[in-house]
Amino acid sequence: MSNIVVPQLGESVVEARVARWLKKEGDRVEVGEPVVELETEKIDLEVGAEHGGVLSSIKRQEGEDVKVGELLAVVEDGAAAAAKPSGNGATAAAGTERASRPAESAARAADSGQRSAPVQPAAESAQRPADPGDAKATPTARRIAKEHDVNLGSVQGTGSAGRVMKDDVRNAMGTKAAPETAKAPAAPGAPSAPKPPAPPRRAAGDRSEQRVRMSKRRQTIARRLVEAQRTAAMLTTFNEIDMTAVMSLRERRKESFKKQYGVGLGIASFFVKASIAALRQFPQLNAEIQGEDIVLKHYYDVGMAVGAEGGLVVPVLRDADQIGLAEIEKAIAELGRKARDGHLTLEDLQGGTFTISNGGIYGSLMSTPILNAPQSGILGMHKIQDRPVVENGQVVVRPMMYLALSYDHRVVDGKGAVTFLVKVKEAIEDPQRLLLDI
Repeated sequence: MSNIVVPQLGESVVEARVARWLKKEGDRVEVGEPVVELETEKIDLEVGAEHGGVLSSIKRQEGEDVKVGELLAVVEDGAAAAAKPSGNGATAAAGTERASRPAESAARAADSGQRSAPVQPAAESAQRPADPGDAKATPTARRIAKEHDVNLGSVQGTGSAGRVMKDDVRNAMGTKAAPETAKAPAAPGAPSAPKPPAPPRRAAGDRSEQRVRMSKRRQTIARRLVEAQRTAAMLTTFNEIDMTAVMSLRERRKESFKKQYGVGLGIASFFVKASIAALRQFPQLNAEIQGEDIVLKHYYDVGMAVGAEGGLVVPVLRDADQIGLAEIEKAIAELGRKARDGHLTLEDLQGGTFTISNGGIYGSLMSTPILNAPQSGILGMHKIQDRPVVENGQVVVRPMMYLALSYDHRVVDGKGAVTFLVKVKEAIEDPQRLLLDI
């Protein structure tokens, strides 16, 4: 007999929530096979079995909060017979019942006090091995598959070791829908197929509400944002940047850059380099308050805010001053992929001395970024938009971006913040400055 317990969750993380059981009581589990998904304030992780056997008892249900070291389930060595099916009919019935549970699972996740459904017949356990994609799918992929009734066993995974990613499920959804819409062309003069009906409007007198429990990550985001506004003297200064030089450079070099380095040349890497150059001149923006001391950091771990499905995360580029544009672009692409697929580790998210947020990818024209405590500065990028500007007495159209710097006024004076933003502006409008370090 062996126990499955809540593992160490990383620095300062002591609690998690049981998001989803990947196995049920009576299921056979192998050594290292994922058994349960846990949701923490920073990442989601899968907990595997340390010994093979049969999952004989589940101690904590989906939606319940658990602490490090708490018992989640028990695996028995000699209970393999419990996982054997009693017959084809029972297996088919169990499979049908399994396909009808998405709403049931969502309800359990929304109410931690509600117990899960009774343990299903052992025959159902035999059905799971026939679904190989189920155990090799990311948590996000499984959730999307459940919501859209997609059989993961029929989805071809493109991740490592054939792991099913969320894009694989979405592609399968498109393939599934194709036969229904690919009908023979209508005869000449025949009326076109009617459009699907619009979603029903709210019925008169309908004032229904829906209560959705906040995820661990959303709770942490809410707590930290309120804490940042309450504890820091936060101000924001704005400027606008002419993106002509960077856009022109990208257009000229994008093909050769991608051919040489295998990654596209974006604009985020320019802002990382420009920010580091400005931080060297204004180290107070690369600092934090600890008690009565200001800790100035002479290394540059730049956080890149990413809007993942579970909420905002800020993976960190370590020693960003030591790598070039290509390495920065590769790191940003990799961290973005890990964020989308739910593969970020605690190491990816810890630390950070300064943060960059790009609301422009969502169409934001201007916003006020909130500090990522305990940092003293965050740079907000925004949408690039053609606007008329005056140059040498002439009105011309240029690709312009509003830039925002939020800072902790306890550490940074207004003059320093404004000048920092001017230095970033100058570096972006004349990228050669980054090469000459001026």
